[in-house]
Amino acid sequence: MKPKIFIDGEHGTTGLQIRTRLAGRTDLEMLSIPEVDRRDRGLREEMLKEADIAILCLPDDAARESVAILDGVNSTRVIDTSTAHRIHPDWAYGFAEMTEGQSERIAKARLVANPGCYPTGAISLIRPLREAGILPADYPVTVNAVSGYTGGGKQMIAQMEDGAHPEHIAAPHFLYGLALSHKHLPEMQTHGLVDRTPIFSPSVGRFAQGMIVQLPLHLADLDGAPSLGDVYAALDRHYAGKTIVEVVPLEVSRSLSRLDPTMLNGTDTMKLFVFGTEGRGQANLVAVLDNLGKGASGAAVQNMGLMLGQAA
Repeated sequence: MKPKIFIDGEHGTTGLQIRTRLAGRTDLEMLSIPEVDRRDRGLREEMLKEADIAILCLPDDAARESVAILDGVNSTRVIDTSTAHRIHPDWAYGFAEMTEGQSERIAKARLVANPGCYPTGAISLIRPLREAGILPADYPVTVNAVSGYTGGGKQMIAQMEDGAHPEHIAAPHFLYGLALSHKHLPEMQTHGLVDRTPIFSPSVGRFAQGMIVQLPLHLADLDGAPSLGDVYAALDRHYAGKTIVEVVPLEVSRSLSRLDPTMLNGTDTMKLFVFGTEGRGQANLVAVLDNLGKGASGAAVQNMGLMLGQAA
């Protein structure tokens, strides 16, 4: 029998992207609710319990409600794209390349928490250095990032694209999360294995999708005072053999004069760069990804594949 997949919240930005990625798949049976009935709790409950895998594309509280509906229904496995369960000990964190054995944990799990887009970029840079013994647990991590406005969902898309919207945003680029309490911080700290809460400065540009996440480092403050080559080697070892995460060779990074956040739009991959000048004692580690790809819907489809026993 074909696995039954239900996207709870399929009419939102992430849900639509997942639906697009699964369109034409003949190996799956897609369960669906018409948009007009999307708030019908009884119909949602029926679909959730019928599904082999339910992908939740909902706000946090609504996601918790769906999980409560499935309490004790072990036949339905769950991928939650909200922030509700990303540091919960009973949920597998859905970043397959994060650490050795993570894809296997996802494959066996009943409950999988899809990572956030910003944390995917940040953790992809932080975690390998922690595991390699280069980045001290108490290092004062700073993460700076810019995302396309689709990361804010339907509300921000309307604010950015509709000039007549009562809360129209006209700025070409803006910072937010100014209180340094962004909801993605707990998963950055937990899965980045750092003791101190990172200083995270997110921003949004006037482009629909794409993302750059930066991790600046003072190399002399790291264990062993590594060179740029040492940092690159740690990342390269960590992601050796991975197809979705690519560590760009140092010589390629040195040849670049600029970096485009939209360069991976429409893909589910991520590229990591190490920038700096050897001997200057500084490095800027950078992740580039599509915030709707590896940063959201692409990761959910990857996790679904792992849970179904398919290659990542």
